[in-house]
Amino acid sequence: MADLSSDPLLAEITGPTPGQLLRKRVFGHQGLLIGAVVLGLLVLVAVFAPFLAPHDPYAQDLMARMQPPVFMGGTWDHPLGTDHLGRDYLSRLIYGARVSLLIGTIAALISGVIGTAMGVAAGYFGGKVDAVVTFLINVRLAMPVVLVALAVVAIMGGSLEVVIVVLGLLLWDRFAVVMRSSTLQVRGREYVAAARAVGCSTPRILLSEIMPNIVNNLIVVVTLEMAHAILLEAALSFLGLGVQPPTPSWGLMVSEGKNMMLFEPWLVLIPGAVLFVLVLAINLMGDGLRDVTAPENR
Repeated sequence: MADLSSDPLLAEITGPTPGQLLRKRVFGHQGLLIGAVVLGLLVLVAVFAPFLAPHDPYAQDLMARMQPPVFMGGTWDHPLGTDHLGRDYLSRLIYGARVSLLIGTIAALISGVIGTAMGVAAGYFGGKVDAVVTFLINVRLAMPVVLVALAVVAIMGGSLEVVIVVLGLLLWDRFAVVMRSSTLQVRGREYVAAARAVGCSTPRILLSEIMPNIVNNLIVVVTLEMAHAILLEAALSFLGLGVQPPTPSWGLMVSEGKNMMLFEPWLVLIPGAVLFVLVLAINLMGDGLRDVTAPENR
């Protein structure tokens, strides 16, 4: 029997497959590709940090302190120079990627689970459930994130675990607002009514009919809150209430270099630039995924 799948006339009649359309949208979106490549490289750097770091990020050498980067007259033994304790700056940057990505990912997952559950429940069930969730959202929005995080971390003590939990429990409001609004838009659609008419259970409707049509908005919020969590961790570490020394943290590196900023600006510019690139890559990837997975583009 002849293979009709390669027939150009048949392909012209049937049109491209969903997989072909998805690949075309993905590889045609420059922002998504740039963000994915940069974020993927940073993830690989974080995963293989023990093999990529030229020195121990915790090892101190006071005889080699404050060496400049190689592009400012330094040596290749420390390509990005050393800090005030003689620790290799490149090694601390590489290990700092682990801290930023870990905090951003886990905090976004915690807040995403809480906010998505509340938002979908409020949008789908309405009534008293919606009123309770709306009240909780208003209470949360009345609480300044930075001040609450500073107070809680100051009371409980700064550590990696505390920062993750605090940020995860404080950043769910945007998930709840966006998921509630998205669910309200799709719960009255024909396919949801058809699912109810054939007797589908509520969990089946939520997982099979509601979630696939609001996941693109969820992806955008996840990336925004991941970037937000990374910046908040850097701010807390800069103030001395986040990740504690000697753990490598980009915010902590900026804090340690601020006193020498006028004389050795690279101590602040290098970790600040890497933090900017990471947040930009996450936002580019989130916007691109939203465009690719939007229902009108499927």
